[in-house]
Amino acid sequence: MKHLFLIGAALAASPAAARQLTIDDVTMLSRIGAPVASKDGHWMVWAQRETDLAQDRGRYDLWRLDLTRRGAAPEKLVAEPDVDENDPQIVGDTVYFTSSKGGGDGAVWAIPVTGGTPRAITAFGGGFNGFKVSPDASRLVIWADRRPGAPSLVPAVVKRAADAGSGRTYDRLFVRHWDTWADGTRSQLFVLPLTAQGATGDGVAIGGTLIGDTPSKPFGGAEEVAWSPDSRTVYFALREAGRIEATSTNLDIFAASADGSAAPVNLTDANDATDTLPAVSPDGRRLAYVAMKRPGYEADRQVLMIRDLATGQVRAVTEAWDRSIASIAWAPDGRSLYVTADDVQETPLFRVDAAGGRVTRLTGEGHVSAVAILPKGAVVALNSLTAPDDYYRVTRPGRADRLTNVNAAKLAGIDMPTVSRFSFAGANNDTVHGYAVRPVGSSGKVPIAYMVHGGPQGSSNNSWSYRWNPAVFAGAGYGLVTVDFHGSTGYGQGFTDAIRNNWGGWPLEDLQKGLAAATAKHDWLDADRACALGASYGGYMMNWIEGMWPDRFKCIVQHDGVFDARAMAYETEELWFDEWEHGGKTYFQDPQAFEKWNPVNLVDRWKTPMLVITSEKDFRIPYTQGLAAFTALQRRDVASRLLVFPNENHWVMKPKNSRQWYGEVLGWMDRWTRRP
Repeated sequence: MKHLFLIGAALAASPAAARQLTIDDVTMLSRIGAPVASKDGHWMVWAQRETDLAQDRGRYDLWRLDLTRRGAAPEKLVAEPDVDENDPQIVGDTVYFTSSKGGGDGAVWAIPVTGGTPRAITAFGGGFNGFKVSPDASRLVIWADRRPGAPSLVPAVVKRAADAGSGRTYDRLFVRHWDTWADGTRSQLFVLPLTAQGATGDGVAIGGTLIGDTPSKPFGGAEEVAWSPDSRTVYFALREAGRIEATSTNLDIFAASADGSAAPVNLTDANDATDTLPAVSPDGRRLAYVAMKRPGYEADRQVLMIRDLATGQVRAVTEAWDRSIASIAWAPDGRSLYVTADDVQETPLFRVDAAGGRVTRLTGEGHVSAVAILPKGAVVALNSLTAPDDYYRVTRPGRADRLTNVNAAKLAGIDMPTVSRFSFAGANNDTVHGYAVRPVGSSGKVPIAYMVHGGPQGSSNNSWSYRWNPAVFAGAGYGLVTVDFHGSTGYGQGFTDAIRNNWGGWPLEDLQKGLAAATAKHDWLDADRACALGASYGGYMMNWIEGMWPDRFKCIVQHDGVFDARAMAYETEELWFDEWEHGGKTYFQDPQAFEKWNPVNLVDRWKTPMLVITSEKDFRIPYTQGLAAFTALQRRDVASRLLVFPNENHWVMKPKNSRQWYGEVLGWMDRWTRRP
């Protein structure tokens, strides 16, 4: 499998004047989206993002690749300057996509996959969030934010009195979610007829009396909406709104008539936990989806389920496989499905037998971020710690052929760091995994960037990141070290569950033992010059380390971390997460469960210099938590610095802000880890 996974070496074929990777390089890389393939396997199309630094944003074009010609080069399909073309789908010989051409609310457009002149096929107003074309190209389902009960895509006219104030009023949660204040609209599904002339009319609502968002917010997309092969039924995931919405993970899968003639039917009402990712078999007889078991737990194991649509019988296909499935796609013959799942710091592609549940791993190292199904095999978007996404054709276990080298020119002359894995006996004597990233060409000992991942049910896995990028830290001269502490994914559900009621316990023990293991194994790491850094749960751990491990690090970088568990319990938006993590009760029902691991209680011990980063549009861990942490540091006379982004949420996404973030973070680390 060597030919598949030496991605970094292939991209960074180094001429004599090789240099290190920087954040300036990363922000300008081309970013490929999820590929789509024609049913006959001839064409692959994708959206590709290029950075417009002047406008401080990404801009998207459509590209295509002829899969029938070995060594074919990618070529642009639609790429108008200053226009975003995105979200491609191929039905028959036509590519459908979204375009911002003409400004306004955007529209769905179409172009022959072989090329030609694009044409707009929708003309409704009010904007929309996404679409899917039916298999026979006779209908178009649109999802758009409209007032609950809206019969069509025509936006409601909201009249305000001339002397009305600017205040918003609410009677229930959510009042805000992720980075947006609730405005009374919901993402809803509307179906339009599609003819050779385009999609006519303003659409028919198919959600009946349901009130909720489909796809779910803030991260749901096209993977939560599926057409039946006969184009008569739309399957979708939705969490019904109400007073319990902010405490519920109960997404259900509904079946709705595409003509809106019948009320949607809840197919998973018996399960009060999450059911999502509907995917209909090629023969239309079975519905595959993933299901969790425990209500209120957003990181429970996602098991592959298959429902017989005629009888209603449901089978848990991967119950015996202790991995959580992240994506689903049927093979064309309907006998198996392609899925992805975290597995010990990798995210491979697997094939699952639909009848017996047998699981076959198809790829080795690397992170499969997207999948397109071919008549035989699949195309995957694959990245790693030292290489951004490119496309590979997977035909059998262990065999993948590279199709693209999108960033070859931009990465030419850059030396990527080397990655080494290690494991050790962590808390409870469980095996814990980690890796160390070494700067290329380093001699002697290098300072340590000890990175703690967020989630907390996540993983510091073998994947490329445009936010927290280990290769950039290595490029700046740091040996980046990270471990997958208790609570991480990819090691079985029991390991993931171990962090509940234990935020500052076993994870901290793993981090302490992990740093010792890394420095014992790698003599090039300077154990005396280490800086700890993390965001979200990782940011919480930075605040916890300030009180529980105050003498270990030269400095700390805390981004969007929980500072006061009591305030967090009342400030965050998705209450199910915070309450589940602390035993399933509210703060006022069981305050001690929150206070046991509350960083604010240990401020009297804080002494390590800390950089605090937060954003004003972060409603997950509101910026008041960062302000409070900075205030505590200042009042303790601890060296500290505060960085606030007014236009970012829980993540830093804009190119210029990303560069500023790295400048501040690396500058802070350099200040405290320099040799005396």
